[in-house]
Parts: sequence; structure tokens; C-alpha cells
Amino acid sequence: MILSALLTSVGINLGLCFLFFTLYSVLRKQPWNSAVYAPRQLAKQTRRSQNGGGDEEEDDFFNFDMLLPSAGWVRRAWQVSEDELLCRSGLDAVVFIRIFVFSSRVFAIGGAIGIFVLLPVNYLGNQLSIDFYDLPNKNLETFSISNVNDGSNWLWVHFSAAYIFTGVVCYLLYYEYNHISLRRIASFHSSPPQPRHYTIVVRGIPSSGGRSFSETVQAFFTDNHPSTYLSHMVVHRTSKIRSLIKDAEKLYKTLARVKSQSSQQINKRDRLLGFFRGRDTDVSHYEQKLEDLERNVRIEQHSLTGELPNTSVEVPAAFVSFKSRFGAAVALHMQQGVDPTEWLTEEAPEPRDIHWSSFSSSFMKRWISRIVVVVACVALTILFLIPVVLVQGLANLEQLETWFPFLKGILDLTIVSQIVTGYLPSLILQLFLYLVPPVMLMLSSMEGYLSSSSTEKSACTKVLWFTIWNIFFANVLSGSAFHQVNIFLEPKNIPKILAEAVPGQATFFISYVVTSGWTKLSSEISQLTSLLWSYVTGVFSSNDDEEIDVPKLPYHSEIPRILFFGLLGTTYFFLAPLILPFLLIYFCIGYITFRNQLLNVYEPKYETNGRFWPIVHGSTIFSLILMHVIAIGIFGLKKLPLAATLTVPLPILTLLFNEYCRRRFVPLFQYYPTESIVKKDKEDQNRPNMAEFYDKLVTAYRDPALLPVQYARNSSSLSSPLLNSQV
Repeated sequence: MILSALLTSVGINLGLCFLFFTLYSVLRKQPWNSAVYAPRQLAKQTRRSQNGGGDEEEDDFFNFDMLLPSAGWVRRAWQVSEDELLCRSGLDAVVFIRIFVFSSRVFAIGGAIGIFVLLPVNYLGNQLSIDFYDLPNKNLETFSISNVNDGSNWLWVHFSAAYIFTGVVCYLLYYEYNHISLRRIASFHSSPPQPRHYTIVVRGIPSSGGRSFSETVQAFFTDNHPSTYLSHMVVHRTSKIRSLIKDAEKLYKTLARVKSQSSQQINKRDRLLGFFRGRDTDVSHYEQKLEDLERNVRIEQHSLTGELPNTSVEVPAAFVSFKSRFGAAVALHMQQGVDPTEWLTEEAPEPRDIHWSSFSSSFMKRWISRIVVVVACVALTILFLIPVVLVQGLANLEQLETWFPFLKGILDLTIVSQIVTGYLPSLILQLFLYLVPPVMLMLSSMEGYLSSSSTEKSACTKVLWFTIWNIFFANVLSGSAFHQVNIFLEPKNIPKILAEAVPGQATFFISYVVTSGWTKLSSEISQLTSLLWSYVTGVFSSNDDEEIDVPKLPYHSEIPRILFFGLLGTTYFFLAPLILPFLLIYFCIGYITFRNQLLNVYEPKYETNGRFWPIVHGSTIFSLILMHVIAIGIFGLKKLPLAATLTVPLPILTLLFNEYCRRRFVPLFQYYPTESIVKKDKEDQNRPNMAEFYDKLVTAYRDPALLPVQYARNSSSLSSPLLNSQV
């Protein structure tokens, strides 16, 4: 790719970014767009009014300033402190923003070294023998290490930069790991008593003849944990009830819409379409169907929670609660039964985070599902090579003319060739990538995780490694080194193959950062898809009392994207430093964009207390090791064997640093230390409302499918509780 093609891609994406940010600054001011651009505030106001807090007056009058773009939202997003963000969105949101902070610091320092030191050294080389003065038509490889003469002493500048950059990244990694671990402990100390800290999940409950699982659990923990055991809640098979409740919710929304339409004055459209209304649109008919559904739900609920033990509807799993956090921790970390396949314990997720359908999966089913998921991920990875090959063909104009000779005349046009090689490849790849996160989330949900957060963490890891392999390695190896895959399988040849292939793809990845990074952030802030959907649904629905659906931040798709850009910056730091300014702009824009989104749009649906950060740390260490391996190969190809030899200790030192961090910080992200747990238990002894908390703890992990449903108008008989304190 030549410089003018890159500038064309940058110009197109810069124009799109400016357009999207301008649209957002105008559209966000319109009151009727609050459900798209400020759903958190709108939902909070709705809940306040439903709780009798009163309605706030809205400024509905027209103001000319509402039509003018402004950047006030940038200042507001910038001024919010980390502590305020923690209070409003949780530690997971803080950790997410810290990824941008960490990356901005890394590539601000790396960019200064790369642009002011490495790039001039690369440009002044003459290995590629390109005209010095023809800048617009100059191949971008002129700015890469490929242009440095073989055996040149200037390569020692790159060698020194690799060591300096590695030291900077490791120092910042340690600082962030320490900062977030301290935040995690501080958040635990400052939080009020939470059910998950007093509760564990027990699976593999052995069956006992004549007794239900509930009776077995109570007898076991009463005997073995007599001083700390509080209560338990056995899990039931409630898939049928959940299906009925989902049908009831859909019917209730339909009924509310029909009531809203029937209460309005009959207009001309109603007269024209009135003869289409039949029995299904009759209000009384919908009410009767809703009452029948609620009756069926209640019958099913009673069949599960009757007086007689019914092991056929019970799952050999239960939530067991204790009187103290220390009691729960002891039960969690000790083997409970003589048979290690029985009485298996694990941390209880938050009640709102539980994935109830996963409890019905047996050990064998989960084991088989995980094998199927691995096979599916491999198959998806192989199939994705098709669009990768297509993209590489577009990036290579000569190869494209060979495939489609009838397009030669069109491709010879300057503007067409610049768009095809500079903008179209990364755009097509990005469109295919939109399908990957939802597919990986679906595959992770098949593995039987008990919580949505665990499912999303697993999907995050899958998407990350899928992206690294299919976007980085597949693009790199589909070029000059793709025919050497058999050699790549030999470890001693890996540095050489990567050193030959990686620098040649620098131009594609610069364009990819601009297209997939900048434009994605601008579309994230503008939310045009959600805006159009809200307009479409608003035309067909007139129910203003419908509950506001506040979205959650999709960590499983956003974190891998950020980490992949970090990998590109780390890998190409000394190979093609021209990529670094584009990455720095991405991280700075992303910092402001997602702070705004977390404050106004996204609402946390669960809280892992920062457990996504070890994924960030591991990905960064992998990126450093990859840079070191490529550096060894590059110095060997450039006939500077001493530099290649002296680079070998660098990955070893990085792995030692990673091992130290793993031992120093990872345990804090797995479990809370005894010191903190005991301290919190002692503090809670003086809390006046602990008795009330224990009462709520007994029913905190009740399956929502077993709660009374109250949709129909005659629902007074449905308000009585279904369950006792223990099931």
C-alpha cells in the first residue's frame, strides 16, 4: 500500500467519525431520544416516579441550541472521577476504563520513541531503493524496519528500543495490577453485606433413598458445619415454568398495547382497519388467556414445591448460606465428602448473575458440551479463513487483477485503487467480525457455567484468541509465508517466518486500526442502529408505560478488540512505528467515549469485582513475547546475529515477571484473603440490621421462576408466597 492509499482510508474514516460525533452531539439533546442516549437516567426517573418520588419537570420547549453541535458531553465525561465511576457503574467498569488508561500510557511513551527515533532511522535507510522525494507514492514499507540496510549499526537503535519498551510495559503492568488489586480489596471492605459472600454452590449432592436432596443437604451441613450453617435452597428444574412465564410476559405486553389503543379516540385509520380486528385483539379475550397462563404457572410451581419430597424435579445442586463470610470460605475451600466427585463446592454468583438453566446439566453433559464447543471453535476458525483470503486479495492489487482480469481498467483508476486497497479490505473483515462475539457467547453458554459473568469471561477469551489467530496470524501467514505453514510447525523456524511475514502486513493493520477502531468508536457513541430501531418500534407501539430496557456493556466483544489493538501496537512498535499515532488516537477517543457510555447508557447487570483484568495482563504478556520472537527473527534476517542473541533473554525475563505477577496478584482475584474476611465479619457484628440481612439471605437465592406472577387483573390470590424459608 502506498502512502496516498492510506491517507484515503484515513480521510474516509475521519469524515465518518466527524459525521457520527456531530450527529450525536445534536441528537442527544432531543428529549425523545433519551431512551437511546440516556436510558440509565430515564430508567432511574421511571423507577422514582413508580415509587412515588414524583415526576420531574421536563423542558419540552424548543431551543435553537438543540440543533447546534457541541462538545459539552466530552467535558462532563472527562470530569467524572474514578471514585464516582466506581459508585455508579462498579469496579468492572473502572477496570474497563483502566485498559484505555494503561494502553494510552504505553503507546504515548512507545509513540514518542517510535515516531521521533525509530521512524527517521527507518526512513533514512535505502534497503528498498525507493525515490526519496516521491512521498505520496512511497510505499509504506519505507517507514518500516524493512528499509534499514542489512547489517547496519542503526539496528542497535531498534534493539535498545525493544528493551526500553519492554521495561516500560512491565512497569505499567505491575502498577495497574497493583492499583486494581487494591481497588478490589477496598471495594470489598467498603461494601455492605452481600449474599454471595455468605453463600456457596454445592453440586453433586448424593442421592439418599427416601429423602429429598433438600433433606440430605440440611442433614449434611447441620452435622458438619453446626456453628456456621444458616440455610439452603435446592435448585429445581424450572425450564417449563420459565417458558410459561415468558409467554405470560409477551401476552401482558400485547394486552397493554391493545388497551392503550382501545382507550384512544377512534380515528380514520381505526375505521379503515377496524374490520380486521377479530377475537385475538379483544381485551377480554387477552385477559382470559393471561389468567389461564398464570393459573398454569401456579399449578407447575405447586407441583415443584409441594409438601412431599419429589426428587424428580430437584437438581442435585443447592445454594448453602452461612452465618459468616469465614464460615462460607471454609466450606468453599475444604473437600466436603470422602468421594471427591460428590459435594463439590464453588463460589456463589450474585443472585442477579445466575444462569439457572445450567444447573440441570449433569457432569457428563457439561464435559461433552465443552468438547463440542472446542470442535465448533476450531471449525469456525477454519471457515473464517475464507474472508481472510478474500481480504488479502483486495489488499494486493496485482493478485486482484489476476483473479478478475475484466476489472483491470477500473482498478487502474487512482481513486478506485486507493479505496480498494486502503479502505475496502478492513471494512469487509470488520463486517465478518461482527458475527463472531455473539457466536462465541452462544458457544460459551453451552459449557454449563452457572453465571452470566463466567459465560461472558469465557466468551471474552474465545473472541480474543479467535481475533489474534484469524486477524493477525491468518493475515500474516496468508501472504508470503502461507506456503511455509509446514515449516512454521517447527519451533526453530518460527522467528524467521514471522520476521519475513509480519512487516509486510503493517500497512493493512494501520488501515484496520482506522476502520475498525475509529469508526467503531464513532458508531458506538452515535448508536444509530438503536436510534432507528426506537423510531421503528415507536411507530407500531404507543405504550409509554413500557419498561425501559437499559443495555449492558458487552465486555466479551469490546475487551478483545481493545487488547487486539494493543497487540498490534506492541508487535509493530519497532517494525512499523507509523501505526502508533493511530493507536494512540483510538485509545484517547475510546477513553472519553466509553466513560460517557458507562455514565449514561450502560447499566451493570453483574459485578465480578475486576476479574477481567487478568485477561488483560495475560494478553499483554503474550504481545510482548510475540514482539521478542519477531525481533530475534528480524535481527537474524538483517544479518546482526549478536543483536538476535542478546534479545533471547528478553522473553525469558518477561516470563519471569509474569510468573511473579501471577503469584503476587492472581490469588487476590480468585478469592478474598482470610484477613479481609475476618475483619469484615468482626465489623458486621456491630451492625444493627444484620438480623434483617440474615432474613433476606435465606430467600436471596430463590429461583425467580418460583416467585408469584402478577400480570392479570385478578391477581390478589397470587400474591401469597410459594416457598418456605428452606426448600
